[in-house]
Amino acid sequence: MIHINDLTYRLGPRMLFDKATVAVPGSARVGFVGRNGAGKTTLFRMIAGELAPEDGGVNLPRQIKLGRVEQEAPGGPGTLIDFVLEADLERAALMKEADTATDPHRIAEIHLRLVDIDAHSAPARAGGILSGLGFDHAAQNRSLSEFSGGWRMRVALAAVLFSNPDLLLLDEPTNYLDLEGTLWLIEYLASYPATIVVISHDRDLLDAVCDHILHLDNAKLTLWKGNYTSFERQRREAQAILLKHKKKQDDHRKHLQAFVDRFRAQATKARQAQSRLKVLAKMEPISAMVDQDVMPFHIPSPAKPLSPPIIAMDGVSTGYDDKTILSRLSLNISNDDRIGLLGSNGNGKSTFAKLVGGRLDVMTGTLRRSSKLTVGFFAQHQIDDLDPKGTPYSHVAPLMRDATEAKIRARCAQMGFANVKSETRVTELSGGEKARLLMGLATFAGPHLLIMDEPTNHLDIDSRAALIEAINEYQGAVILVSHDRYLLEACADRLWLVADGTVTDFDGDMNDYRRFVLEGANSERASKRRAEKQAKPDRKVEPVPTESSRPAGRPAAETKSARREAKKKLDAIDEKMASFRDLMGRIDKALTAPDAFKRDPAKAQQLAQQRQDLERALSRLEEEWLMLSEETETA
Repeated sequence: MIHINDLTYRLGPRMLFDKATVAVPGSARVGFVGRNGAGKTTLFRMIAGELAPEDGGVNLPRQIKLGRVEQEAPGGPGTLIDFVLEADLERAALMKEADTATDPHRIAEIHLRLVDIDAHSAPARAGGILSGLGFDHAAQNRSLSEFSGGWRMRVALAAVLFSNPDLLLLDEPTNYLDLEGTLWLIEYLASYPATIVVISHDRDLLDAVCDHILHLDNAKLTLWKGNYTSFERQRREAQAILLKHKKKQDDHRKHLQAFVDRFRAQATKARQAQSRLKVLAKMEPISAMVDQDVMPFHIPSPAKPLSPPIIAMDGVSTGYDDKTILSRLSLNISNDDRIGLLGSNGNGKSTFAKLVGGRLDVMTGTLRRSSKLTVGFFAQHQIDDLDPKGTPYSHVAPLMRDATEAKIRARCAQMGFANVKSETRVTELSGGEKARLLMGLATFAGPHLLIMDEPTNHLDIDSRAALIEAINEYQGAVILVSHDRYLLEACADRLWLVADGTVTDFDGDMNDYRRFVLEGANSERASKRRAEKQAKPDRKVEPVPTESSRPAGRPAAETKSARREAKKKLDAIDEKMASFRDLMGRIDKALTAPDAFKRDPAKAQQLAQQRQDLERALSRLEEEWLMLSEETETA
């Protein structure tokens, strides 16, 4: 599918690719990993033809359909659903031509092709993708201009997924998604039928979706078979083998060099010494596979722990102006709690975080907090609040007014900005470095409670592992809002669900929550199951059915939903059948003309064949219509 041969590319003085060679097989699902700034996005641009390499090349099959999310968020007055539908260029062109075509022959070709590409079910497929990424039916019919940049990037992702490209290139697709959207995307990509190459630092996605890992390291590309966990294991094993071989070679070189040094001057041994010198010259040194060091995160623990609970809520409600967002909050936070907040974007996670952090007032109820409580607040949007002209040193210095310059620089180094890095302008820092600086400032004084909103954005996998280690070593309380399931599983020991205007304990782990999301968090069936589980957490009791309690069929809500879905399908089939009958009528009219076969026998024969194809398609639709009708009557 993708053949990269001796690829060489420099970005200024940096060598991003040095004669890199790799072949990606067709229908592979490839996770593309490497340190931030290594050149992963640059390779995507070369695959897409936006950049030309200095040497070597990237070869793709001819007429391949490539899908990639653009860097800029889409906009305009059009609706979300229309924008996504237009991503299928062939369907959009055929639908437009079908409205104006007059030649029966061409009309038949158009409609047959629309049947082949399943064009009539396209709105349902597009709506399903948008729904999975967090847009309900009402939102799908609103204009793009009404949404923020992050939400519009989700629409761009939906459009690319809907277009079903032969080669799908995704660059950090989860950065604009919440956990629920991420779980849906993982499920979708896991069954994607074509080739995927995805740049991601989300270990859960790389493990669940990918069957190959493409690793960019030291300007070289290496393809490993298996998911990310398998890649890490294989790489460690390869490192161990290389180190063993390197030690063996180094010992052999030392032995040969010692012989040369000892006997080179002796006439009787000179020839043997020269032969060993030739062996040394021909011996290609083995380079050890050594990972670059990752600067650890340092989160200072509070100097003195507080007595629990540090925050207690009783019947609290909160919101903005006169609008209540969350209510019925009766929760306690202890001094060593590790809480992961779950729930779709817009349900109030940020509102709850602001309430706990003291940035939002209580409307009703009682909230008690320890008088000595200090809170550290990290949120990705705060990166924009950093002084773009400032440096790490200029941001740290005001927090250490009485300290010497040496102590200030030592603290900068502890945060990951040693030596000249402490004098680097914020505008010249990478996204990961800005996040590291913001993290250091938010936790500077060793807070008792640390609130972290999407802390892993812009961090590579190794940096995320370092952050997890720092959070687990931190001695205070932590509240996490993240789409990174791996982070939540590694750090959170309590899960709270923000939904239906309140916050409650979620009884289960991340696997339970994944099933909860994919089944539909708002469905009556899922809510009932969760309520029963919370009521009886210790053991599962199967109820003994009686004649009066045994259900005659499915729950009412589920039956109504099934009826609605069946009716939609029936309506769609009716439209198709009407379209086919109309088209067959036009073909019949053309064929019954007195000179139809004399004027153009080949075209008349082709029209007759197309009518037979339409008749067979119509017969299949009628059978499907009857089957759905029976199912609807049964429901």
